[in-house]
Amino acid sequence: MKERRKLERFRFEVPAKLEMAASGEGNRVFDLPTSDICAGGAFFHTEEALPEGTKLNIDLVLPLDRLKELISHNRINVKVKGTVVRCGSAGIAVCFEEDYQIVPLHSPSK
Repeated sequence: MKERRKLERFRFEVPAKLEMAASGEGNRVFDLPTSDICAGGAFFHTEEALPEGTKLNIDLVLPLDRLKELISHNRINVKVKGTVVRCGSAGIAVCFEEDYQIVPLHSPSK
């Protein structure tokens, strides 16, 4: 089978918080890791199926251990919106929208 992906995908586990963007039963939030990720989307392992087309607000927390010398924070939070494009027994595939926000997360004071 020919590879259809246009963006390089990385097998990288990133902690994420997914919030359903207009849930009639209140805001449902899921704390899920990615199993692979690229600039255009990610796969999240979950036992709960979300229907295709579900709109999500997503916070990805990226550890930047190797770049500590260059910045005063140790993590970056990427806020992005996405849509569930595939759902299976292993989890959901989410396509990211192009608009995103990058916010430094400050470490707690010691």
